[in-house]
Amino acid sequence: MTRPPQNVIAAAQNASLRLADRHTPLVMNEWYVAAFGAEIQRELLARTLLGKRLVFFRTTDHRVVALEDRCPHRSMPLSAGTLQEDTVVCGYHGFRFNSEGDCIEVPSQSSCPKNVGVKTYRTLERGPVVWIWMGEADQADVSKLPPQDWMEDDKWERSQGYLALQASYVRLHENLLDLTHLSFLHAKSFGTPDYAKAAFESEIGEGQFALVRQVVPTTLPPVWAIPTGLTGPGQAARMVRSEFRSLGLHEVSVTFYDCHLPEKDRPEFRIRTAHMPTPESATRTHYFIVHGRDFVQDDPATTRFMHDQLFVAFQEDVDGLALQEQALAATPPEELYEFSVSADAPAVAMRRYVLSRQQKEAQD
Repeated sequence: MTRPPQNVIAAAQNASLRLADRHTPLVMNEWYVAAFGAEIQRELLARTLLGKRLVFFRTTDHRVVALEDRCPHRSMPLSAGTLQEDTVVCGYHGFRFNSEGDCIEVPSQSSCPKNVGVKTYRTLERGPVVWIWMGEADQADVSKLPPQDWMEDDKWERSQGYLALQASYVRLHENLLDLTHLSFLHAKSFGTPDYAKAAFESEIGEGQFALVRQVVPTTLPPVWAIPTGLTGPGQAARMVRSEFRSLGLHEVSVTFYDCHLPEKDRPEFRIRTAHMPTPESATRTHYFIVHGRDFVQDDPATTRFMHDQLFVAFQEDVDGLALQEQALAATPPEELYEFSVSADAPAVAMRRYVLSRQQKEAQD
């Protein structure tokens, strides 16, 4: 068989209509990561989020301000202007805007027109990241932001990094919800041959989706084996929970231990990775990552080793998803079809959820 029967292809295409994809409009009413806090200082930072051009800066009292990056006079990007105290001065004609987005000075005349300004966006700095609410300001509910206690806990060693993904954030969430690909896409980094065939459990709820996998016994790749000391063949247990927590946050939690030791005698080593995708557009994604561990504290060499090894693997994801995006873009709609298997259940449910969120937002 070189191609599935047409009725099978049609069924797959119909099923795909119920899933979010690269054509699904972006959901605005959500908390997304705008930047790492260290990126926003006393200078203007331009960034496009969810198709909107924004300019960021930090005020003299350290608050993060996000404004529309376009002067309403002649559309000059405000990010091309200057920051003076807590105001932005347009680099074209000198219109001045305060941190609330109000125009407070027009140099060419003595009075400033009323009701002239730029849109502001709600921001929230938590731990190492700055979150932003791109939708309706009156819906910016902080309780909708999932907690990430370990990202603020001194008991966790952390590193962070950023990758530019030339693909949809939906595909990144899907990638993270089925880590079967570790055995193949990451065969040269932190994947192991036994990972794809290990038993797994799916958890599917309203807006919360997870895949839990237990790989026991296993041989750990160097990124985990060296820091934990679990270097022997078949020595380790690798207990993984990969969970979609919101449109802007996916968290992977892993516990390692020596599977040959009695439970009461074995130390456990835990890691957490926050994968935080923020769409730049439908097919371009800002990919923010924070990785933490609760072992080998205060050891910069271990932090650097793990960070470098992990980002080799994360770059493999970025490269693989970009190749998918190219294939999707090159395939005529009538010829495009994809099939799902049992391990895809959480990802399929997630994509249905994202589509439902967008449809509800469009109706409101």
